[in-house]
Amino acid sequence: MKSVELFVGAGGLGIGVSQAGFTPAAVMDWDRWACDTLRENKERGLDLVRDWPLHECDVREFDFGVVEGEIDLVTGGPPCQPFSMGGRHRAFLDSRDMFPQAVRAVRELRPRAFIFENVKGLTRSSFANYLEYIRLQLTYPEVTAKKDEEWLVHLARLEDYHTRGRYKGLRYKVMLRVLNAANFGVPQRRERVFLVGFRSDTSVEWHFPAPTHSKEALLWEQWREETYWDLHRVAKKDRPDGGAAKARAMKLERKPNGLRWRTVRDAISDLPDPELAPGSARKFHDHRFQPGARSYPGHTGSPLDEPAKTLKAGVHGVPGGENMLRRPDGSIRYFTVRESARLQTFPDDMTFHGSWTETMRQLGNAVPCQLGRIVAEEVKEKLLRA
Repeated sequence: MKSVELFVGAGGLGIGVSQAGFTPAAVMDWDRWACDTLRENKERGLDLVRDWPLHECDVREFDFGVVEGEIDLVTGGPPCQPFSMGGRHRAFLDSRDMFPQAVRAVRELRPRAFIFENVKGLTRSSFANYLEYIRLQLTYPEVTAKKDEEWLVHLARLEDYHTRGRYKGLRYKVMLRVLNAANFGVPQRRERVFLVGFRSDTSVEWHFPAPTHSKEALLWEQWREETYWDLHRVAKKDRPDGGAAKARAMKLERKPNGLRWRTVRDAISDLPDPELAPGSARKFHDHRFQPGARSYPGHTGSPLDEPAKTLKAGVHGVPGGENMLRRPDGSIRYFTVRESARLQTFPDDMTFHGSWTETMRQLGNAVPCQLGRIVAEEVKEKLLRA
């Protein structure tokens, strides 16, 4: 099955889509550093990206007519700064809003399905009308805005088409949900909104994948069975006191179904601490100590025995305090690039191009590969049946 990836960045979603079995006919981004990361890994022969037809370009200038053959899936994460909790929340007033290009790709490529993702901030009540506007544009991608037509007027026109129910043109059945990556085995609490659509003629019935991992299962293994600590060979004297987490675990009446959340310790315990053992750390690519971490209210780092807090791209230079590890003794340090890649479930043999700040920006903007794969696998299964 063939796919096209927009706004590929460092490739988190794209790698997940490739892992699900799609073959990209085109991938694109205008960020030179992200494209350098992909080019470097292509040259190194990294299997997942080796054959990607990469285009470093402005998607607004890309001619989708050069993409040959029928496209089964279009994917991408349109730049999220207009909707990010850390941004200025300008949405449709922000020139960085690339959702119109996502709609154009669907209109011109007519894929059987699409997957678009964005930050949870897109679901804020202040963006409710604009989110509905995005959803209806993706539902009726050929009902385009007229020259100088304001978006609210275009939205009203789309609503008319939707309520009439007699539209015969290109149409998609669009579903939307916020997914927490930790609930799908990613060692990071990262919430992203996914918009998934199937072309109406596919007659697909689809729902988002059910969570496979839970916090309750983690608490049970940590404080009721204590198997978590045994797995990591943490002596009783070195275990945290548990506090509220232990109290919550003791209130659980039975062992939860499913798997437990994966923690920072699960993700990086086999890597030497780059601050305490720099010589050993140098044996691992992109695993170097970065000085300067400091804790302040609201930015206290990620505890070792929980999923990491959301990695951030850092809109003001060096990423914010959440891109830190908080050790059990309370000391802190920045996550290395390799550790951050682990938290985003990138393959270990992938390298990242640029300075620490630049590579952390790429990682902070990425979709966890594993979450992308799980969603794409569900879409692929339905397309195969159809």
